[in-house]
Amino acid sequence: MNPTAASPDAVSGRANLRVILISAAAALGGFLFGFDTAVINGAVDALRQAFGLSAAMTGFAVSCALLGSALGAWYAGRLADRFGRVRTMQVAAILLAASGLGAGLAYSVVSLIVWRVVGGIGVGVASVVAPAYIAEISPAWIRGRLGSMQQLAIVLGIFVALLSDAWLAGSAGGADRTLWYGLGAWRWMFLVGILPALVYGGLALTVPESPRHLVARGRAADASGVLRQVLALDDDAALRQKLHDIENSLEREHKPAWRDLLGAGTGFLPIVWVGIVLSVFQQFVGINVIFYYSATLWHSVGFAEADAFTITVVTSVVNVLVTLVAIALVDRIGRKPLLAIGSAGMAITLALMAFCFAQASGSGASLSLPAPWGPVALVAANAYVIFFGVSWGPVVWVLLGEMFPNRIRAMALAVAAAAQWLANFAITSSFPVMAQFSLPFSYAVYAAFAVISLVFVLRFVRETRGVELEDMPG
Repeated sequence: MNPTAASPDAVSGRANLRVILISAAAALGGFLFGFDTAVINGAVDALRQAFGLSAAMTGFAVSCALLGSALGAWYAGRLADRFGRVRTMQVAAILLAASGLGAGLAYSVVSLIVWRVVGGIGVGVASVVAPAYIAEISPAWIRGRLGSMQQLAIVLGIFVALLSDAWLAGSAGGADRTLWYGLGAWRWMFLVGILPALVYGGLALTVPESPRHLVARGRAADASGVLRQVLALDDDAALRQKLHDIENSLEREHKPAWRDLLGAGTGFLPIVWVGIVLSVFQQFVGINVIFYYSATLWHSVGFAEADAFTITVVTSVVNVLVTLVAIALVDRIGRKPLLAIGSAGMAITLALMAFCFAQASGSGASLSLPAPWGPVALVAANAYVIFFGVSWGPVVWVLLGEMFPNRIRAMALAVAAAAQWLANFAITSSFPVMAQFSLPFSYAVYAAFAVISLVFVLRFVRETRGVELEDMPG
C-alpha cells in the first residue's frame, strides 16, 4: 500500500467538494431566475405611474417575462441536447444581461415588455438547463441536496432583488424618484441585474460538460475525464461500469425526439404528465403573488411604502432560511413527504389569509385591515412562505431534474418547465384584476389548489430518493 495515497474518505470528500462547487456555479442561473422575476416587485407602482397603466396592463407588464420564460423553457431542452448544457447556460446569461440593460433604459411600456420577454427567455432556458445539469453531474446520495441548490439560488435571487429594490427606493426617496444620471430608481432596479448575469456567464466558462451529454454525443473519452474529475472515479472498472450504465440508458431508444414524450392514448407519457402537473401546482398555489406584488399589497392595506418594502425583504429572508431546511431534509425524509406536508400547510395558511382579508374595510387604495387582522395576515403570509419554501419550492425542481429517464430528461423537463411558466403567467397576470374584485376570493382559490395538490401528491408522485438516474423508470 502506498503510504502517501489519499484515503477513500479523503478522495470522496474532494469529489463532493468539486461537485458542490460545480453545482453552485450552475445554480447561479437560478439566482438570475429569482432576481429577474422578482425585481419587478419594487417597480410595480412606479411603472403604473410612469406609463399610466390600468390594472390589467399592469398585470401584463409584470408577467410578460413569464411568456418569454415559457418559450425559453420549451426550446431549452433541444438546445441543451444539441449544443450542451454549458453552452446553453452561456446563452441564457447573454439574454439576461441584455434584458437588464434594455428594461432599465426602456422609453415606453412596449419596449419594457419586449426586453422583459427577452430576459424571460433567458430565465426559461436557465430554469431547464440548471436542474438537468446538476442532476446529471451529481452522485445519487447527495443529488437531492445539490438539486435543491437551484431553489436556494432562486430564493437568494429573490432576496437580493427585493433588498436592492428597497435600498434603491430608499436612496431616492421612492421608486418613482430620480436617482443617478437622471434615471428613476425603478430603472436602476433592472440595471443592477446586468452584474449577476455577467458573473453567471463567466462561471459557465469554468464548469465541465455533463458526462451524460458527452456520451450522447459520442464523446466517451471526454465523459470519462469528467467522471474522474467530478466523482473521483479513479478505479477503471468502476469508471467503465458507469460509462456502460450511461450508454445503456441512452441507447434503450433511438435518438431523442419530441415523439418520445408521447404515450398511447394519453398525449404525453404518464411520467411527463406528472412533471407537468407538479409544475402547474407549484404556481397555482399563488407563491409568486407574494414575491411579485407583496410590496404593493402591503402598501394597499395601510402599511407605509418603506414598511411594505421591509416586510417584503423579511419574507424573502424567511424563504431563504426554510430552503436551507429543505436542503437538509430532502435526502433524509424524501421528496414525497415534504410535498405532502407543504400542501397541507399551504392550504391552512392560505385559507387564513383569505379570512383575514375578508375583514378588510374600504376598497382600492383606501383598503385597510383593522386590528388584529393585519398582523395575523402577516404571520399567515410568512407561515405560507415557510411551508412552500420547505417543500414545493425546492422539491419540484429536484424532481424535475431527476424523475425522467435519461433519454428524455432534457426535453421532458423543458415541457414541464414551459407549463410552469405558463401557469406562473396565468396567476401573475390575473392577480391585479382578481384582487380588484376580491382579495379573499383570490386567496381562497389558491387554498383550493393547495388542497388539490395534496391529493395529487398522495396519489401520483413516486419517491425518487437514492435512485440512480440510469434506473429511473419511464
